Amino acid sequence: MAMGFLKSVKQQVGRQGPARRGPGDTASRSSRIAVLNDVEALGIGMFWATDAEGRLTFLSQRALDELGEGSEELLGKPLPQVFCDSDPEIGATQQRAIGFKLNARSKIDEHIIAVKAARRRDSEARTRWWRLNGRPMMDKRGNFLGYRGSAIDITSQYEHEMQVALQSQVDELTGLANRRKLTDRLTTTLSAFRASQRSCALMMLDLDRFKHVNDTMGHQAGDELLRQVAERLKGIVRDGGEVGRLGGDEFQVLLPDMDDRGTLGELANRIVQSLSQPYQIKGRRAIIGTSVGIAIAPYDGVDADELTRAADMALYASKEARGGTFCFFTTDLRDAASKTAELGDRLRDAVERNEIDLAYQPLVDPLTNEVKSFEALLRWVDGDEGAISPADFIPVAESDDLIIRIGEMALRQACSDAVRWPDSIHVAVNVSAKQFVRPGFRKIVAAALEASGLAPHRLELEITETVFVGDLKVVDAVFEELKKLGVRLALDDFGTGYSSLGYLKNGHFNKLKIDQSFVRGCTENGDINPAIISAIVALAKALGMETVAEGVEAMDELALVRERGADLVQGFVYSPAIPQEDVLARFADGSIQVTPSGPPRHRADRISIFRKVGLIHEDHYYDVILRNLSKTGARINGLAGVPVGTDVVLDLGHGQLVVSKVVNATENSQGLKFETPLISDGSGGFMTRHRISPYSLAEAGIPLAALGAGAFPLAKWREAHKSAPAFVQLDLGV
Repeated sequence: MAMGFLKSVKQQVGRQGPARRGPGDTASRSSRIAVLNDVEALGIGMFWATDAEGRLTFLSQRALDELGEGSEELLGKPLPQVFCDSDPEIGATQQRAIGFKLNARSKIDEHIIAVKAARRRDSEARTRWWRLNGRPMMDKRGNFLGYRGSAIDITSQYEHEMQVALQSQVDELTGLANRRKLTDRLTTTLSAFRASQRSCALMMLDLDRFKHVNDTMGHQAGDELLRQVAERLKGIVRDGGEVGRLGGDEFQVLLPDMDDRGTLGELANRIVQSLSQPYQIKGRRAIIGTSVGIAIAPYDGVDADELTRAADMALYASKEARGGTFCFFTTDLRDAASKTAELGDRLRDAVERNEIDLAYQPLVDPLTNEVKSFEALLRWVDGDEGAISPADFIPVAESDDLIIRIGEMALRQACSDAVRWPDSIHVAVNVSAKQFVRPGFRKIVAAALEASGLAPHRLELEITETVFVGDLKVVDAVFEELKKLGVRLALDDFGTGYSSLGYLKNGHFNKLKIDQSFVRGCTENGDINPAIISAIVALAKALGMETVAEGVEAMDELALVRERGADLVQGFVYSPAIPQEDVLARFADGSIQVTPSGPPRHRADRISIFRKVGLIHEDHYYDVILRNLSKTGARINGLAGVPVGTDVVLDLGHGQLVVSKVVNATENSQGLKFETPLISDGSGGFMTRHRISPYSLAEAGIPLAALGAGAFPLAKWREAHKSAPAFVQLDLGV
């Protein structure tokens, strides 16, 4: 075969026209042939050639020997089918594809390729790695004749480099992609997706209470826990994306071609629920949780740094909310982060000045309307801003040890207030997970009871499922201490957090509180919540526990939870939380009954808002004020002369366009019904499932930077109206 290569060379020389030959020409050719044969014999190189159509026409004998029996069958095949490009992610330098170079008839210098060796009789086929050099050959007329080149086998060196490269990209503990690989993959993906106008979602995960497991069970247990977390994540995500570990207890999930926020929310919820189930570690059970932040390119960022910052911010918001949930990024989160820091400073000052107070909401028997107990709820009235919602300040307090001080204050005050109530009335006090597992919690409870003189059985401690995150042995010990003390225990928000039936069978609880998320909307057609309520009630009865339906506001909801067997009802249908003096006033006349009142039917959850958004009708864009928002509709102000039945598009900002119909109208206010319901954003708000891609805007000449809250930049509607506006634009006064 070596002679075949030389024959090919001679033919090329011959095609270049007759040459004058001197007496030494024959000796010179013989010398060159001998040198080429020596090069191959010494293992210094191998030789290859193609024809003008790019088919492999020659492999020298050493090359054929390297590839094994049957390698002659490679001759005649297109070169890119024989010589395959190496994986650019694994150690190889960036290089243009071999096919591109051949089509361009470029020089081939130090190009690394893979060639599949033929299967030997005693072994499987093996891939060989070669470093190619080659030059295009032309005749005197400039006609392309094919390639001639050499190759060196670098298999051992390349496999070593590949192994080193893989190790540098894999997390040693879990086997997942590490931070370096994740960053490279995200950068590469976003760069490619910008060119093809595709979307990509990024999830950031942080384990809740992992440090507690590490501290109480040891670092080896913590390592084993991380390995199990990795396996669960891979099982959930599967081929839909890439899971990696950034380090510590932080994980990341890259999800190409994902922008459906409904689907992403469902996936995030499955992740939260799966990672929150108990782990078996060296014969002991542990429960942790996770919080998830979600950002989507190109809406929330178009490069790796932007998207990562957005996902991090969403993760922080998720942890601030209560943990064990997910949150999508919005630009509002940037403002919220600075407001949270300011709120924390003010809250610390309020605690020092004893400005945190309690109000009491009754828990009522729905059959007799008789008050059985009150839940103590925190209230804060700021001197400048007025009443601040617990939903805003409690997460801030939870972020550091401030919740412990507030919790102890609430416990002492509630016990002191309840002593003045009838002996049959209990008082319920919320206890944070930080309080519960803090050493000496039993002594704090006992001291509050002793100082107030309240009988232990009249105090009920409401615990959320987050207390089970961590070492269950420690948690069980606290429960036993409290039971010996004689206080009652209630499991709050049942079914929404790190739910597991395992911790119910230990008999810790006297009461289960059905979370309001199962009550709200339970009377709507097709809702499965009634079945869930029935199942929880049946479970509680089987375990000898009372049930409380939380958040009941409408009369139809009250009728349903009464029918399904809830022992107690809590919600606005009976009463909001009231101050201690109002509680005493109710008892003063000897009455412990409350008459229910409320709307006859449940209305979809509405969020009160005062925000400037946009409304599109035909070829006009109007500025309006969004007053409230629900999954199925909204109320807006700012336009006059809008008739009922008008089809419009509500612009909620960031590409969120909602096809709507005006269903009621006053002089300057309109009620809209959405064609497609909104979905939950995971943090108490609503959002559209899909958004208009910024790439579509860019194609229309609108820069990506123009995107902003409430300012979908439909310049065509603003700059040149095709017809007279149908409605009157009012002065918004904002």
